[in-house]
Order: sequence, then C-alpha cells, then structure tokens
Amino acid sequence: MLNNYTKEFRYNIKLSVPVILGMLGHTFVQLADNIMVGQLGTAELAAVSLGNSFVFIAMSLGIGFSTAITPLVAEADGASNKSDAKSALKHGLVLCTILGISLFGIILLSKPFMYMMKQPLEVVELAMPYLDLVAFSLVPLVVFQAFKQFSEGLSQTRYPMYATIIANVINVVLNYLLIFGTFGFPKMGIVGAAIGTLAARIMMVVYIWFLLKSKKKFHDYVTGFNFRKIEKKVMNKIIGLGFPSALQMFFEVAIFTAAIWLSGVLGKNAQAANQIALNLASMTFMFGMGLGVAAMIGVGNQKGLKNFSELRRIAQSIFLLTLLIEIVFAILFLWGRNWFPTLYLDLDNALNLADNSEVIVLAAQLLLVAAFFQISDGIQVVVLGALRGLQDVRIPTLITFIAYWLIGFPISYYLGLYTDLKSMGIWIGLLSGLSASAIMLYIRFNYLTKRLIRSRVNSPFEGGEGDVG
Repeated sequence: MLNNYTKEFRYNIKLSVPVILGMLGHTFVQLADNIMVGQLGTAELAAVSLGNSFVFIAMSLGIGFSTAITPLVAEADGASNKSDAKSALKHGLVLCTILGISLFGIILLSKPFMYMMKQPLEVVELAMPYLDLVAFSLVPLVVFQAFKQFSEGLSQTRYPMYATIIANVINVVLNYLLIFGTFGFPKMGIVGAAIGTLAARIMMVVYIWFLLKSKKKFHDYVTGFNFRKIEKKVMNKIIGLGFPSALQMFFEVAIFTAAIWLSGVLGKNAQAANQIALNLASMTFMFGMGLGVAAMIGVGNQKGLKNFSELRRIAQSIFLLTLLIEIVFAILFLWGRNWFPTLYLDLDNALNLADNSEVIVLAAQLLLVAAFFQISDGIQVVVLGALRGLQDVRIPTLITFIAYWLIGFPISYYLGLYTDLKSMGIWIGLLSGLSASAIMLYIRFNYLTKRLIRSRVNSPFEGGEGDVG
C-alpha cells in the first residue's frame, strides 16, 4: 500500500530538484546580500531587510500571478495541444511585463510610508537608495517568471535553474566588487548590492530566452509571437487563475513582511535577527515550493488526461515526500539554531560586538519556532500547488486570507508587542497561520479530488475552473 506512494519519489525528486535549486537561487541572492552587507553593521543589514520587505510583497504578486501559466501549459501538454501552450506563454509574457512595470511604479510611490512605520531613522535613510534599484529589478524578474513557468509546465525544470545559477554568480561577483570597493571598483555599500541584484535579474531573462530559443523542442514556442493578436479569452483565463494565485502568495508573504515591520518596532537588533531567521527559513521553504511545482505539473497533466484517481495518488505521494523532507529540516534547525546566525555577523568586530551578540541570541530563539513551522509551511505550499494544478484558486485564496490574517497576524501582533515573548511571539503567530493554512487546504484538496473521482465514475467529466472552483 505504501509503495503506491513511495514509487513516485524518485521521479518527483528528479522533477523538483531543478525547481528547488532555481528557487534557492532567488533566496541565495538575498543570502549573499545579507552576509556581505552584514559585515558593514546591523543598521545596514536592517536596511536591506526593510527595503526588501517592500520588494518581497511586490515579488509575491508577480511570482504568484505567473504561476497561472504552468497549469495551463501542463494541461495543454497532457492533451498534446502545442498551440494552446504557446498561446499561454505569449499572453503570459504580455501580462507579466505590464505587471512588472506596475509593481515598480507602486513601490516608488510607497517609499514615503517608510517614514510612517516607526522604523529607526538611520535604517530608513540607508534603505531608500537601495530600494530604488531593487524595485526596478522586479521588471526583468517577473518577465523571467513567465518563461520559467512555461518551461516548468512542459516538465522541463532544468533550464530556469541554469539561468538562476548564472545570475547568482553575477550577483555574488558584483556584490564583492561594489559593496566593499575591491579591485579598484567604487565602494558603494548596500547600493552596490542592489546593482548586483538588478544586473543578475536582467541576465536571467536574456539567458533563458536564448537557451529556450536554441533548443529545437522549444524554438517554435518562444519565437514568432504575434503580439498584435491578443485573445481576450486567453487573457481572461490567465487573469482568472493568476490574480487569485497572486493573492494567495501575497497573503503569505505579507504576513512575513508584517513580521519584519513588527520586529522593526522592537528595534534594529530584533529586525536584524528576524532577517537572519527569515532568510534561513526561506531557503528551506524553497524545497516545498519546488515540490509544489511538481504537484502542479503532475496534477495538471492528469487533469488533461481526465485521470482523477491517478491525479489524487500522485499528489498524495508528493505530500508524503514533502512531510519527510520537512521533518529533516526541522531537526536541522533545532540542531543548528545557535550556530547558523553566526554566519551572518562579524563576531571579531569589537565595535558591534554587543549588538551582534544580542542578534545571535534573538535569531536562535526564532529558529526554535521556525523548526516547527517547517512542516506546516512545506505541506501548505505543496497542497496549494496541487490545487493550482486542478485550476482551483478561488476558495484556496479565501483559505489563505483566513489562515494568515484572521488567525496568524492577530497572534503575532499581540504576542510580539504586548507580551514578554516579543520577537518569538511574532513567530508563534506565523506558526499558527501556516498550520491553519495547511489543514484547511488539505481538507479542500481531499474534498475536490474525491468529488472528481465520483463524477468520473458516474458520468464523463469535462474538468475546468467552473467545475472545481
């Protein structure tokens, strides 16, 4: 019986590893920024955290919206319909470009809010010029996401990974040259980190397009677009899937961003500790994200084939694999919670020794909580991927709002600002929201798949958003 689920492990790992590495690439850009900027001081690290908090919110909308392309391409691929797959990419590129430019503009208009958020003034002044450049990098990032989601929809997960690896190399090199002013380059501090991020994301788009264009299998998909012929039906389909998906990711990222802001109210050291713990938790979360893409592809393919029993089995196999991996990460966080934070700070800097020591203690406390929400976080994002593969997005959007903003945030706010738990209380709220989301989303998936199987047995079933939503 168990073999029915474990026999898929090898294939799902093979499919998801490139996605995980690609996702880790985005996080590694932040890791490189944080480690290098952390050598400048806790104020600079807190400034990067504050600036990125605005970018993360916008990025969540862009990445979440682009995920609508994957299930459409996967379903078309399962039905051997190449024209629909190309159409999904073309219309997705148009919408992602418009969205990227819009998000950049919104962030620029939102900058004055930094002064109204009770953040340390020193941190705000450092964050302003950093934010301008990193916000602009959202335009190429969201365009890259369109190509990435298309490639993954065809079960080709390696190519976005290659683009991300190259981007990371560029980012690290430019960070080293521009943050510290090595080899005769100007010493630009955190602005140098922003330039590295922007250059890396532009290269991601250029590289993945040339890579896909050069492959015979993909050449016809990514060339010969007629952008003057835009179909309202396809645009509405992508928006109908993409907007709720964007909101789902927004609701989750926004509560983590709220944790950054709440930590800022507690002081720069609390904010720096939050950034360290969040960066580490984000890296392990990418494993769940990658497996969520595998779930979306597998479910999308089986939806195209109308094989709902197999759809359910494949999804549950990925859920089980995710659970086992996240338990390992939970143990890892418990084991290394006192050591991991030391990687981010210069403990030999006598001037910042007191601040750095306090940040390490606070970060270790947060990683204790993070160890437990690894499991909830991984399960909820993988089940969400399976639901997107079913093209069921509306009810899951409501579920994520309830879990994060009616359950998680009030707990974070109260425990963080009105009890002695402070930073740890903020993260207990995050744990509560993630756990509620995981439970409710699984109930939704269980209900839908059982209904689809019954419908298929009783009569020929033509799936779609209207049927499962």
